[in-house]
Amino acid sequence: MEDNLELNKDKEPLQTNQSLIAEHQELIFALLGGLFLGLGFILQKLDLQTFAIAAFLVSYGIGGFYKAKEGLTDLIVERSLNVELLMILAAIGAAIIGYWTEGAILIFIFSLSGALETYTLNKSHREISALMELQPEEATVLVNGLEKIVAVTALQIGDHVLVKPGERIPTDGMIIKGQTTIDEAAITGESMPVVKKIEDHVFSGTVNMNGAITVAVTKPNDETLFHKIIELVQTAKDEKSPSQLFIEKFEGTYVKGVLIVVTLMLFAPHYLLGWSWTETFYRAMVMLVVASPCALVASIMPASLSAISNGARNGILFKGGVHLEALSSIKAIALDKTGTLTKGKPEVTNVIIRDGFSEEDFLYVVASVESYSTHPLAEAIVSYAKKQNINSLTHPDDVEDVTGWGIKASLNGRQFKIGKRSFIGDEIADKFYKDEAEELSSSGKTLVYVADSEGIYGIIALKDTVRDVAIEAIRRFHEAGIHSIMITGDHEKTAQAIAKETNIDEHIANCLPEAKVEKVKQLKEKYGSVAMVGDGINDAPALAVATVGFAMGTGTDVAIETADIVLVKNDLAKIAKAIELSKKMNRIVKQNIVFSLSIIVLLIIGNFLQQVSLPLGVIGHEGSTILVILNGLRLLRG
Repeated sequence: MEDNLELNKDKEPLQTNQSLIAEHQELIFALLGGLFLGLGFILQKLDLQTFAIAAFLVSYGIGGFYKAKEGLTDLIVERSLNVELLMILAAIGAAIIGYWTEGAILIFIFSLSGALETYTLNKSHREISALMELQPEEATVLVNGLEKIVAVTALQIGDHVLVKPGERIPTDGMIIKGQTTIDEAAITGESMPVVKKIEDHVFSGTVNMNGAITVAVTKPNDETLFHKIIELVQTAKDEKSPSQLFIEKFEGTYVKGVLIVVTLMLFAPHYLLGWSWTETFYRAMVMLVVASPCALVASIMPASLSAISNGARNGILFKGGVHLEALSSIKAIALDKTGTLTKGKPEVTNVIIRDGFSEEDFLYVVASVESYSTHPLAEAIVSYAKKQNINSLTHPDDVEDVTGWGIKASLNGRQFKIGKRSFIGDEIADKFYKDEAEELSSSGKTLVYVADSEGIYGIIALKDTVRDVAIEAIRRFHEAGIHSIMITGDHEKTAQAIAKETNIDEHIANCLPEAKVEKVKQLKEKYGSVAMVGDGINDAPALAVATVGFAMGTGTDVAIETADIVLVKNDLAKIAKAIELSKKMNRIVKQNIVFSLSIIVLLIIGNFLQQVSLPLGVIGHEGSTILVILNGLRLLRG
């Protein structure tokens, strides 16, 4: 057994290396093709022509393998023509008339750009596996009072599932026994845990924090809210953008046009213009070379990669040029609240104390008691107390954590109750700074009451505070003429308070993942191009369906994998920088396309006039490629 374990351990690195090689195989082939291209060029300079041709042939075979396979597959299986096929024919045509180097260069440039595109696309399809890792695989079912472990997929409607503290809830259902606090951030985006009791509904993928509960299954596994999130992400990612569909359609038309012209040139000039057969074939090969779209391909890829590198230096990670291109057309931007506009953690904002007592004594008592609670609000209060230099806390006695309500304890002979208003008593609470408490509550803050034997000792207000850069980011959106919308699973009061503080144009509250997706779709119908910014699992479907999805760098793995762009330092103001970079890149790409097409047209006209030789055609073709690459590299600055 031990030998088998050791053998498996030894195999793991090997399997990892094999998977890496498989994932980057196309890039490896392209680079190897470039290596043999360089070797052939050196051998040619040394007048070792036979060996040089052999090196070029290897470069053709290795570098052009994937593109030739793709082109032939489309031709045979789908009966469609593409640029890959045209590039291979152009390279073969160059070789037929003795220009091996030019043909190998054409293949290398095109295969390298294709390999980089494939690598980028592969990375965008990993979010589903990241989502699945968060879904429990097993559940504890109660059968005649006995616990039985079963697969989540085997759960049936009506089954009773036991969920212990700290476990993820494996199914959508209704609590029939017990009460607890549930972290629903994965589903609703709520930063505050939600108290759940009998007859309350719970969702698969959420976390049971501190109480054992029994849940009656209400939905089969393939209909749970969590499963719907996975389906929404998959469906949204499979949809092709309009620009991609246009490029695919243009590609076929372009190749057909070039092949028709080249085919005609193989015999028409001989009869119509009186050219010799040698001249006719020569001009046809020149046409195939000068019409190949290397410059067109280089018009986009170097500019895109340069802009992506520029963004990376500024803390903006683009997952591909297509997302960078689409960003310039954004008319509206939707932002999640929790963890995006706000920090995602509650912080103490206000402290109200009974007259005659100091804040230091009050915080000392509250922090001493709350230090024995794991609730996020308790942790925030203790953290606040420590920032006020209250570090020497006392161990309380008779601590009782009342799930969903608060905590009881005695300290230095005094009895204390800390928790929500109803836990302390509504009548007692109304007698203590009622107007101030209502004002704090209406502003979206959560109130924690502290009571002793004499009544209310004090109130602590907490709030998920707005990020420092959020207000600046919204201001820059306004300057750019971009409409901003906050979409959140939080309640209306909290949404209103955050919207007012950030000066955001519009807010939508109480949104579950399906609602967020529908809202983003509605915004796309209204504005055309819409960006979405989020950080949680619940934001993933909306990030996927948006024209461009932004994820916060500290967000969940699912959000980061699903998004098209990642803000490494959580700086929302960088979105405006990204939009500016996108507009600059699109200007340069348009310049490159116009220039490259103009050169192709001029070379084609010159070829018909018999003024362009093959070497001149290659120089013009490759020269235009180099120029558009250099123009694209300007995006590295700034």
